[in-house]
This record gives sequence, C-alpha cells and structure tokens, in this order.
Amino acid sequence: MGKTSVTGFVKKYTMILVLVLVTAFFAWRTQGKILLPQNINNLIAQNAYVFVLATGMLLCILTGGNIDLSVGSVVCFVGAVGATLMESGKMNMWLAIIVMLLIGLLIGAWQGFWIAFVRIPPFITTLAGMLVFRGLSNVVLNGKTVSLSNQLFIKIFGGGADCYVPDFFGMEGFNLTCMLAGVIACAIYAFTQFKGYMARKKKGYETGSFQMMAAKVSVLCVVILWFTFNLAKHKGVPAALVWVLVVVLVYGYITSMTTTGRYFYAVGGNEKATKLSGINTDKVYFIAYANMGLLAALAGMLTIARMTSAQPTYGQNYEMDAIGSCFIGGASAYGGIGTVPGVIVGAVLMGVINLGMSIMGVDANYQRVVKGLVLLAAVIFDVVSKKRGN
Repeated sequence: MGKTSVTGFVKKYTMILVLVLVTAFFAWRTQGKILLPQNINNLIAQNAYVFVLATGMLLCILTGGNIDLSVGSVVCFVGAVGATLMESGKMNMWLAIIVMLLIGLLIGAWQGFWIAFVRIPPFITTLAGMLVFRGLSNVVLNGKTVSLSNQLFIKIFGGGADCYVPDFFGMEGFNLTCMLAGVIACAIYAFTQFKGYMARKKKGYETGSFQMMAAKVSVLCVVILWFTFNLAKHKGVPAALVWVLVVVLVYGYITSMTTTGRYFYAVGGNEKATKLSGINTDKVYFIAYANMGLLAALAGMLTIARMTSAQPTYGQNYEMDAIGSCFIGGASAYGGIGTVPGVIVGAVLMGVINLGMSIMGVDANYQRVVKGLVLLAAVIFDVVSKKRGN
C-alpha cells in the first residue's frame, strides 16, 4: 500500500480510528470494565435516542448545515402526551402510539412549512419550537411526573430490566438467537459488499483495491461478532437496539440508494443548481423537518419507556447530542456531506466517552467540557480539510 493509499485510508476512516483509540484508552483506564457485556448493553440503552435523533438530524444538516434545535422539547412533549393519554385517559396503547407518531409528524410538518415555504431560518424556527414545546410539556404534565404502568409498551420500546429479544433456543446463560443474528448480519454484509464490488468491476467503474475491501469487511464482521457475542453473554438483543437497527437500515437505504436521498445531498451541495435542474428544493426542506418530527416522536417513546415515566425535564440537551453525533461522524457543517453509518460512529463515540468517564467517576461538568472539545475538533477538521481541498 503506497503513501497516498495510506493517507486516503486514514482520512476516510478517521473517526473509526479515533473510536478504536478512545475505546482502547477507556478500556485501559477502567481496567476493562467498559467492555463488560452489561456496560455494552448500557451503552445501547442510554444512547438509543441519540442514534434515532442523529439519523433524522443528518437529513436536516445535509440540506445546508441546518439544524433542528427543537427535538429535545418535542421528545418531551410527545412523551408527556403519550403517557398522559395511556395513564390518565386510559387510551389503548396502540392508539396512543399512533397519536404520538402523528403529533411528532405534525410538529415536524409545522416547522417544515415555515422553513421550506416561508423561508424562515431553521435556527429561528426550531429555537421557537424548543421554547413552545418545552412549555407545552409542562402544561400537559402540570409540572409533575406521570408514571407508566403499561408493561407491554415498556417492553416493546426497551424499558425495564427484561426488555430483550427472547432466545428461541432456550439456552441458559447464553442467547444463541443473538449470536446467530450477528452471524447472519455478517454474512449479508459480506455478500452485498462483494456483490457490489464485482458489479462495479464488471461495468468498468473505479473499485479500489480488492484486498482493502476484503480487509474492511473482515474487520467489521469481527466487530459485529464480538459485539453480538458480548450481548449474548448478558441477556441478548435489547428491544431498543431493534428500533435503532430499523431506523439505521431504513435511512441508510434512503440516503444511499434512492433518488429522494440524493436530493438532500444535491440541495446541500448547491441549492441554486439543484433548483435549476428541476428539483423542488422547498419540498426537500419540508421532508427533512417533517421526518425529524417523526423520529423525535419515536425517540420520545424510547425515552419514556426506558424511564418508565414522563417528566417535564426529559429531552434536555438531546438536540446537542444529536447535532454533535452528526458532525463528529463526518457530516459537513456546510451541508451536502454525511452518511448514516458515519453518524452512528459519531453517536457511539459520544456514548463511549460518556460511559467511560462515568465509570472513571469524572464529574459531569468535565464530561460536558470534553464533549464540547471533541465536537469543536470534529468541525475544525471538516473546515480545514475543505480549505486544503480547495
């Protein structure tokens, strides 16, 4: 591998390499505690909302570096309405879920309308939304906590101690279903990568080194198998992880394989040129923010299920976690660049930093300092890289 290839590899996989180094550092500082199966499970449970919100935030950022500051308040408001409907209103759980999703979608559409068609700046529109829906959350809950008693809802959305995908083989002490899921995931990933490589080569497209592609597939499969093995040793696949995987797979497909997904990149790359090519850019903005509202509703359900209650303080700083994950994961501050896998890497990195420092007993204020510096470093790296490219 030449010097140019090594440089290109390091630049392309910078954040993955950083994630490996940070994980190794905390494994050393915590005497390996951060790699225990229970802590890996905690990493998923505590950051499920980040994965979901960051995936939606990516679409907003792709349109030109725009962000949604209201998502934390929307998470709280949707959770407050859902918990109140199920507990005080005795509403059917499935109907309450539909209502929560519709509320999130309507909030996103409301904000998307002002941003897309009236051209109110996203920062102002969503800042107003942050204040409005935080206030409405307090109104709905009357400043009090509403506890959830619906155990089925809690289990479906990953709350409680026993919210895991059951082992269909009934093994004791090891969840074989979880391990098999990891093996199947590796097989599917390897097959699609090799099939794509051969298809590009047959058409005469640039394919890169086969050895490099094989090495990447091998490393990722080892990580997946190690991850699922540790989950299998604990209790298996958490229910929250199922929701995260659904969101990641659906939006990963949309952004990389569909025409609509390419529109987000086009608008962020050059809105005027995109408009001249006949694409309705207003509609692209509207979809991005309406979708953000829908995913905020899902994150709201994951949050109240995990906490088994709704409180007026839920969702605080959630928007910062989502935005930080996107930029740390390689999304450009100028828009037009970013991927769902990159965002997930960013979210995992933020989660590892949080979990590692918590195990080490680092003060919460210093944790915020570190997260802020990591975010700044990621954006500086993006800006400097673009200047060098020009």
